Amino acid sequence: MAKTTVRKTSKPTRKTSKPAGRGSSKAQEALLLVGTMKGAFVLRSDKARKKWKIEGPHFRGEAVYALLHDTRGDRPRTFAATNSMHWGPTLRTSNDNGATWSEPGPQTVRFPAESGRALAQIWQIASGRATEPDVFYCGVEPAALFESRDGGESWQPNKGLLNHEHQPKWQPGGGGLCLHTIVLDPENPRRMLIAMSTGGVYRSDDGGKSWRARNAGVRAQFMPEEHRYPEFGQCVHKVVHHPSRPGRLFLQNHWGLYRSDDWGDNWRDIANGVPSDFGFAMQMHPHDPDTVYIVPIEADVFRATPEAKLRVYRTQNAGASWQPLTKGLPQSGAYENVLRDALTADSFDSAGIYFGTRSGKLYGSRDEGVSWTEIAAALPPIVCVKTGTTGAA
Repeated sequence: MAKTTVRKTSKPTRKTSKPAGRGSSKAQEALLLVGTMKGAFVLRSDKARKKWKIEGPHFRGEAVYALLHDTRGDRPRTFAATNSMHWGPTLRTSNDNGATWSEPGPQTVRFPAESGRALAQIWQIASGRATEPDVFYCGVEPAALFESRDGGESWQPNKGLLNHEHQPKWQPGGGGLCLHTIVLDPENPRRMLIAMSTGGVYRSDDGGKSWRARNAGVRAQFMPEEHRYPEFGQCVHKVVHHPSRPGRLFLQNHWGLYRSDDWGDNWRDIANGVPSDFGFAMQMHPHDPDTVYIVPIEADVFRATPEAKLRVYRTQNAGASWQPLTKGLPQSGAYENVLRDALTADSFDSAGIYFGTRSGKLYGSRDEGVSWTEIAAALPPIVCVKTGTTGAA
C-alpha cells in the first residue's frame, strides 16, 4: 500500500466466505470508509490494494461515528451516521458507493415522545440477515436498539429493550450510554445479542421481545471487590463473532479479554500474554473463526498504546495466545489510541486489516497483519473504519 493524497470532493486461513459484488460488470473495487470527527472519507483501490484514492471529506465538520456498506439487495447501499450542530444525529445514505450522499434532513431514527428520551448519537449501523435484504439495525445513545424493515427509510425502537427493567439502572461510560455492538445469529432468526457501555451484554432468544443479561464471568473493574462481577453494568467495549461458529464470541472489556462458547451464557478470560487487557478495538478475521485482532491500550487513565509502541495483537488459536504484529508500525514515541470501530477487515482471499488512530493516521495490511503501510498520515481524528467492495468479483 502506498500513502496517498486527499482529493477534495463537493459532496493463513480457512475460507468460509467470499467478498460480495453486486449489480455491476466492472472490475471489483475495494472500499474503505473512514469516519472522523470532521467528516467522512471514501478510499478506493483495485483488488491489489497497493494504491488508494481518497475522496472527501464528505459532511465537512460533522462527526461520523458509524458507517456501513451493504450489498445484499439489488443495489449497493451505504449509510453514514452524522452529527451536525444544526440537524443533530442523522442517517445519510448513498446509492453510488459513497460518491454522492443524501441531503441532511429531519431525524428518521428518533425516540417516541412518551419515552422521555432524545437521540444523542448513532453509534452503530448493522445489516440484517442475508435473507432479509431490507432489514437494518442501529445502536444509539442513550442505549437503545432501532430496526428498519424498509431499507432504512423508517426506523422503530425495539420495545423489549427500550422498556427493560434494568434500563433505569444503566449508567453512561466515558463516551456516553451507547449501544455499540449488534450480533445476529445466522442460524436462529430469533436470537441476537447486543452490547452497551455501561450495561454489558444482553441476548434475546425470542426475536427481540425480551432480553436477558449475559455477563457471567466478566468483571467490572471499577466496582468494589464484593461487587466486581454483577449481573449487568459491565463496560463492554466490543463483541465479535464469526458466522461459521456463531456461538463463539470474543469480548473486549474495560479491563478484560474474554471468550464465550455458549452464546454469552459464560465468559472466560483469554488475556494470555498481552501487555494490557484494556482496549477498545476488536476485529474478527473474515475467514478464520480462531483468529481475532485487538489493539491494547495502556490503561483507562492513560489511553495510549503500552510503551508508546503501536502494536496490533493477533490470536490464531481463539485466545490461547497472542502475538504482536509490528512490521511497518512505529515502535517508539507512538502514543496512539484506536477506538472500538476503528479496526476492521476486508473479505478478500488474503484479508486486508485496517485501523485508524485518534491522531488521524490510517494504516493497512494486505497480508492479514504481517506487515503494515501508512495509507494516510494527517486525517482528522478517526473514530470509525469500515470496508466494502463494488463491481464483479
